[in-house]
Amino acid sequence: MKRTGPRILTLGILLLMLVPMLSACGGAGSTTTTKKIKVGLVTDTGGLNDRGFNSLANQGMQKAITDFGVQGDVKESKSDADYIPNLTSFASGGYDLVIAVGFLMQSAVGTVAAQFPNTHFAIIDGSGTDAQGTDLKQSNVMALFFKEQDAGALVGVIAGMLEKNGATPNKTHVVSAVGGLEIPPVVRYIAGYKWAVLKEDPTAKVLVGYGGSFSDQAKCLDVANAQIAQKSEIVFQVAGGCGIGALQAAGTKGVYSIGVDTDQKALNTSVIASALKRVETASYSAIKAVHDGTFSGGQKLFGLDNDGVGYATGNITLSADIVAEVNTVSGQIKAGTLTVPTTVPTP
Repeated sequence: MKRTGPRILTLGILLLMLVPMLSACGGAGSTTTTKKIKVGLVTDTGGLNDRGFNSLANQGMQKAITDFGVQGDVKESKSDADYIPNLTSFASGGYDLVIAVGFLMQSAVGTVAAQFPNTHFAIIDGSGTDAQGTDLKQSNVMALFFKEQDAGALVGVIAGMLEKNGATPNKTHVVSAVGGLEIPPVVRYIAGYKWAVLKEDPTAKVLVGYGGSFSDQAKCLDVANAQIAQKSEIVFQVAGGCGIGALQAAGTKGVYSIGVDTDQKALNTSVIASALKRVETASYSAIKAVHDGTFSGGQKLFGLDNDGVGYATGNITLSADIVAEVNTVSGQIKAGTLTVPTTVPTP
């Protein structure tokens, strides 16, 4: 008589062991899925059409959508009253990362991040703070900062050298800066600019004014016109969408201007250079960290050493000595032999 019972039993046990293994490997009938990362981007009041700061943050997210297949959505803030509702909407909607674009959202991020400790947050130019501006050092908040003073210094070298060489429209030795609001990132840009202008041309005068907005072009146009009336012939805009009005004022009055955050030479023929702040790199890096599972709270700093800031040439050809001086100053900043101030020099 054949004894087949044990063999049949052993084969049955093996088959039962293989079924879950096949399912785990994605075989027929497998229900294994990969969760799609959701990213929500909240702009400041400048909006996506500021052709600079907010637009760049969105560019970084769009690149991450292409590279990582994440879902990316945007909410534009019309006023500071929108910050908490917009951030909360994404956090309560199950988004994995919520990105706040701008220093003015610091306390809003601090509030919402505390309410959603399992959600990742990132903020450009700030950290999660309390109402008094104290950093709460929240483990779920990545604070993305820039050395704007270094970018300001590079375009300041250009402005100062042009004045020293007598290569400006009116040779007045007067230049200016138009900020949006007097907040740290804007102040750092202007600090580097004024410092470098005076370094290259100690006889120069640097005017500084603020439009009180990051979106109202008419306000910055008015400030720039007032500066041009005081003989400014190079106007550095540090005011987002509002600053486009400053570029327009320079173009209308036949003087030079300098763009901010991104290459803005296409916006007006007056633009001779732009100070670059690679916000897109910062927003992309935050998304990549979530995607890779390496996200951590705390400050991340972007400067010349990691290509986080820089400059772009504009609608005039810079002489070889100006280009050489910009490169020299850039190298000295990277090497630590030159330190650019973060507060505007006086007088």
